[in-house]
Amino acid sequence: MRRSVTDKVLSMLGMSARARKIVSGEFSTEKAVKEGKAKLVIVAEDASDNTKKLFRNKCEFYEVPCFVYSTKEQLGHSIGNEMRASVAVTQEGLASEIIKRLQESQN
Repeated sequence: MRRSVTDKVLSMLGMSARARKIVSGEFSTEKAVKEGKAKLVIVAEDASDNTKKLFRNKCEFYEVPCFVYSTKEQLGHSIGNEMRASVAVTQEGLASEIIKRLQESQN
């Protein structure tokens, strides 16, 4: 089950990227959080501890859901890029669907 949920999260990220409702990379993701555009932040499991801490703290302060999920390579590949340590979904509906899938994967 975890595999199909994983595929679903990553494919939904790809769909968000094609809809241009995603930003990626540390600088762009942090900017989206600060400007209130980010509705969801996903940080790769293999990102540095400093990166995870930065986004955990920023997202808590700005009240944006933040999940640690997948790898940099898989995150980047799912949105059609090279490796990405962080991505932010900027559309509410897509973000809430992805959050549901992420919560399923944690159970």
